[in-house]
Amino acid sequence: MAEAHQAVAFSFAITHEGFNVNYDREVLHLVWESGVRSWKKRVARIKAGIKNGAYPAHLESLYVIMILVTLLHFSNKTVPYDLVNTFMNVMPSNGSFWHFLSCVLVSLFYWILICLIMRYSLKGLLVYKGWMYEARGSGSKPSLKTKIWFVLVKVFKKWNSPGLYSFQSSLPRLPLPSVNDTMTRWLRSVRPLVDDATYEKFVREAAEFEKGIGKKLQRYLILKSWWSTNYVSDWWEEYVYLRGRSPLCVNSNFYGVDAIFTHPSKIQAARAGSVVNLLLQFRRSIDRQELEPIMVQGLIPLCSWQYERTFNTARIPGIETDKIVHYKDSNHIVVIHKGCYYKMLIYHKGRLLKPCELQYQFEQILQSKATPARGEDFLASLTAWDRPKWAQAREKYFSRGVNKTSLYLIESAAFVVSLDDEPFEFDMARPEKLDEFGRKLLHGKGCDRWFDKSFTLCVASNGRIGFNAEHTWADAPIMAHIWEHIVLEEAKRYDENGNTLGKIEVLPPVPTRLSWDFNDESLVKTIDMAYDDAQRIINDVDLRILVHDAYGKGFMKTCRCSPDAFIQMALQLAYYRDYGKFSLTYEASMTRLFREGRTETVRPCTIESAAWVKAMENKDVTATERVKLLYDACKRHQQGYQDAMCGRGVDRHLFCLYVVSKYLEVDSPFLKEILSEPWRLSTSQTPHGQTPKMDPKKNPHFISAGGGFGPVSVDGYGVSYIIAGEDLIFFHISSLKSCNVTDSERFAQQICKALTDIKLLFEQYNLEQKKILQNGTSH
Repeated sequence: MAEAHQAVAFSFAITHEGFNVNYDREVLHLVWESGVRSWKKRVARIKAGIKNGAYPAHLESLYVIMILVTLLHFSNKTVPYDLVNTFMNVMPSNGSFWHFLSCVLVSLFYWILICLIMRYSLKGLLVYKGWMYEARGSGSKPSLKTKIWFVLVKVFKKWNSPGLYSFQSSLPRLPLPSVNDTMTRWLRSVRPLVDDATYEKFVREAAEFEKGIGKKLQRYLILKSWWSTNYVSDWWEEYVYLRGRSPLCVNSNFYGVDAIFTHPSKIQAARAGSVVNLLLQFRRSIDRQELEPIMVQGLIPLCSWQYERTFNTARIPGIETDKIVHYKDSNHIVVIHKGCYYKMLIYHKGRLLKPCELQYQFEQILQSKATPARGEDFLASLTAWDRPKWAQAREKYFSRGVNKTSLYLIESAAFVVSLDDEPFEFDMARPEKLDEFGRKLLHGKGCDRWFDKSFTLCVASNGRIGFNAEHTWADAPIMAHIWEHIVLEEAKRYDENGNTLGKIEVLPPVPTRLSWDFNDESLVKTIDMAYDDAQRIINDVDLRILVHDAYGKGFMKTCRCSPDAFIQMALQLAYYRDYGKFSLTYEASMTRLFREGRTETVRPCTIESAAWVKAMENKDVTATERVKLLYDACKRHQQGYQDAMCGRGVDRHLFCLYVVSKYLEVDSPFLKEILSEPWRLSTSQTPHGQTPKMDPKKNPHFISAGGGFGPVSVDGYGVSYIIAGEDLIFFHISSLKSCNVTDSERFAQQICKALTDIKLLFEQYNLEQKKILQNGTSH
């Protein structure tokens, strides 16, 4: 109870002598600083909000219009539409003050009108997506329409420098496809997966659905697309993530790996201090909206909505559904080390602590001889448990007293830092070390990652870093952007010994242990059960991180193929050889060209890709024929990816139709059947080079090894890949050991073989083409 008493800033008691007031000046001072910082953030948000509201117009243009209108009016010139005199008709008198006020109001009206015209003009331009479908290869030129569009968008972009959310109101809404279009695309996507009889059955059922219940469901969806900002995102967050009852560990959370070819500091506390400082600077740039929005080709903006909940966010478990809680501000982080939990303040007198000051705090934690209380060391396993079980435990044991207070401190923290007592290692000669690196980030020990937090920063004993991120609040590109920022900015932040640069100006606050009450024996047993279940999950994970350095996107470009399409075809070939048949394949594509867009599914297993794979397995097919089929498959894949990015995908529309059917309590066996098919091959490309600062050619060592996720299907693979340079690709391959048909190492070898065979294919193709040319010349 002593710790709980110290947490009270002031107290009072009534005695026969009067009031007796006690207060803690230090705590009250912290409260005052927190309030001042919050008001500063509010003011910054208001300023940014006004700027964003005016964008692409300038706020300063209001003053220019005011001056012009006032000068015109007072020099007896008529303002357009004579609005000033119209306003004067309702003013109480004809004095100079009321004339000036009328000028101000008219100027404000003109300015708002100009802002709206510019905003909707930009919005109209951003609706156009024809640029995406035009060829970009050598020798190809954009159409006249795209050239004109490009110039106009560039004019708007150059007109004013945008803030993080400046484009939000100018981004178009995600378009709703027709049922006919979705059925047509869906039927095409399943053709290589089923026999003729099943396909004919699907054709009949799709036609019945389109003419029958599909019309009714679509009408409701049209209403939602008109009313809501994005007809998919809120339902996607609720039903795919928050209503999921499985453990977050492995099943939902994803991880990211350090830039493994550079190691700026081997001192754990120094690396932690530097990275935490950079993360907090990134948070400040989000709060002040100073972060530049991501622009495709430096011109077309992506939606920045997902950045809002990067920090100060936690997923709170519920019996039937979870909820995301985002706190406006947080002046602390929580650190986990050797089973102990610490609250660490990150501000002093309103300023962010310097890296060297944060390093000093981390050193105090690392030097501490504290041991975890009984039950404390496995506490985080609760966040790796089934969501209903964790919700029940939270309500029973953490809804009052010191446990509630400490849990609140974790959930309201800016983020969680885990100071691991083991190294994260990488050695090209020993690939199993990188595999272990990935496993430690994906799930750790099952009790040293707070899986409910937006992300946990993991810092190894040798200074290597990584993260484990919860998936509800945002998709991987947001964390990839943050990671890119860290990798680039921290290179010159250490001295020759590996310590952070700078001198400690003030002695930072000492990190304080979080207090827990584990006297209830049933609580300890509950934590132990959660830990045991977490161990079963993590012991079943088969993770392999493949470093493919034989070639990268450099060779792929010489083949005149999209690198992503090239890799997806290699995965199709590898999977067919591994599994013996084709399966439904998932590739994540973003829809952030639209407001509040998240993802759409690309289906890489197509009629064209299946034909190419079968040709590769047929020795009678020539290299020329195989290459032609590969080009057709890549072209089809590229079109599917473009369709997905432009809101013309299949799966999000089907998902929303199904949600409407559940709301209306209308049974649709057709929707239920097609949405229950498992994604046995789930893939995703980790983006890099999202900002102009990241140039792989200039900074080849500053590229992260990417990240990964657990398998989506119990009998399938999860494959994440990052094209890390001209000659390097990382594949993160996951599966379950309990499945007797999957093996991550075997699949990694199949991927290597597929990539090798494609390279050999183009070598053979080039030889065949040379022979054809020679024969033609000789004749």
